[in-house]
Amino acid sequence: MKRSAVLGLLAGAGALALTTAFASASASPESLLPPGFEDPAPAPSARPAPRPASPSTQTVPSAPSGGSVPVIQPIPGGGGSAPSGPVTLPPGLPSLEELERLDPAELDELLGLKPKYDMPPGARRSMEQVGLLDASEGGMPVGSVGRQPVSLVRASLNGLKTPMISRWGHILVRRALVSRLETPAGMAPAEFAGLRAKALNSMGEFEAARGIAQDIDVGNWNKTLADAAVNSFIATGDITGACPAVRFRGALRDDAQWRMLGSICNAFAGESASARSALIRMRNQNTAPAIDVLLAQRYAGAAGRGRSAVNLEWQGVEELNPWRYGLALALGAEIPGELTDDLGTYYQRVAARNPALSVVDRMGPAERAAREGIFSSRALIDLYGQFYAENGNEGTWGPLAAQLRNAYIATDPGERLAAIKAVWGNETPDYARLVLTAYAAARLPASQELAEDAGPLIASMLAAGLDKDALEWGEVVPEGSQGWAQLVLAQPSRSTPVGSGDVDAFIDDDTSSGQRKSAFLVAGLAGLGRLENGAVNSYSQSLGLELGRQTRWSRMVSRAGELRNQPLVSFLVGVGMQGEGWDRMTPRHLFYIVRALNNAGLASEARMIAAEAVARG
Repeated sequence: MKRSAVLGLLAGAGALALTTAFASASASPESLLPPGFEDPAPAPSARPAPRPASPSTQTVPSAPSGGSVPVIQPIPGGGGSAPSGPVTLPPGLPSLEELERLDPAELDELLGLKPKYDMPPGARRSMEQVGLLDASEGGMPVGSVGRQPVSLVRASLNGLKTPMISRWGHILVRRALVSRLETPAGMAPAEFAGLRAKALNSMGEFEAARGIAQDIDVGNWNKTLADAAVNSFIATGDITGACPAVRFRGALRDDAQWRMLGSICNAFAGESASARSALIRMRNQNTAPAIDVLLAQRYAGAAGRGRSAVNLEWQGVEELNPWRYGLALALGAEIPGELTDDLGTYYQRVAARNPALSVVDRMGPAERAAREGIFSSRALIDLYGQFYAENGNEGTWGPLAAQLRNAYIATDPGERLAAIKAVWGNETPDYARLVLTAYAAARLPASQELAEDAGPLIASMLAAGLDKDALEWGEVVPEGSQGWAQLVLAQPSRSTPVGSGDVDAFIDDDTSSGQRKSAFLVAGLAGLGRLENGAVNSYSQSLGLELGRQTRWSRMVSRAGELRNQPLVSFLVGVGMQGEGWDRMTPRHLFYIVRALNNAGLASEARMIAAEAVARG
């Protein structure tokens, strides 16, 4: 309905009877068929005798020959003429001046004409199960949390606020969050999806968070899901992905960012003029910082016929925020160097996978993403290959890319090992570099000539889950060494407990801070059940591990493991692995994590986390 029609209806309600009479008095349409093609006239029938009119019956005059007369219906309430005097509008209705200022979307919202769903009824999706990864595709069992206490599920998801300490812990929690699961009884499906999308955003998994949100029709969204979805849209540069929610569920939020998104979406819906006016009004009224509105204006101007130039004025802008960074990348706009010289962790996670950036700008952030578990080893290798194809040996990353190439193509194993060590850079390489060289390390033969470097080579292979290749070094590494410690944790199965003598040898040679590696080795072996009980108690006491001490979290994660509830165990494991570094992980937490995962049927993840702890401790 056009605004002029609506305003005319409200302002001229008293002329309803006259306009109705006029419409009914229009001439009868003439036949367009040639003579002889008209429908045959019906056979004449006897006309019934007229009935006497009652006093209340109104007589309609007969039509004169050759024409028609209007049939005027009586106005309810008596009287045959239009009412005189002012028309009383329904209470709460805005004035005509206010109605004039409303844009079409606001007017539709006021009059109840705005649809609340972006999908027709037959195409709407069920919310009985929500997620991206079905059990047949590697997801976790669909009914795992359906009967779990709502408070426990909600608390565990709300506890996922920061990245995981462990790369393998991150991979595990991501898999649980994107699995297709039934909603816990008593929790709204939109809330369950919103909490999962929020947790994925906090881990830097913005694409996965967007996928979870888009698995639910926007007509069923709540504010939690809308907030998480918008954050993922901005992080991935998919700004117009928010338009279905903004246009169909505008009442979900009422803040400056939401209104700017509304104007952008209006522009892409063909309402460029009203969108431009709304953004100019926001800027004049200081509803949002000027640079934020200018970015929205530039983005909205790319739609429709918007030809007005918008200059981005960064003067006086002292910091980035997700809105500024996301829209600037989506627009291809240059951000001043002083704002990007030292990007925080959020922006590095966004940059790692953003195709709008050059490969050079993505290299550093990609290493962080690989270290945290966002990037796979293959993804990081592909990015280095892309850099080498475009730049060769040039630039900061050129020599490193060339050495990685040599690690794969050199014919002599010694040359390949030298190239791998050049990529590592020093004796204690960054874990991202171990992820980068995982497949190159797997191509080396297990031999005594290379045994001196077996420890980091095994850590590199296990970083990508190449445990079969790593286990080939079992007969090469000496017992009690760094490589041995990782392999006894990474073994899929073991028939006999690990001997105390070998553990003692490892402890004696451990030079890590506070013998953290030794503590993690004992905790991992105890969690996997590969140490005798007496040895566990002895090492727990001598190393001060307190493995027997319980907390509320340890009891919950242990019980979830006993019940083999894989998603709930994963959520609780993620809560126990919050932090930026392995110095935040205690051996006691590692013990309960590994034991719970092993009991829940997630032995592979338990083994990789335990081996990673020794490698990075």
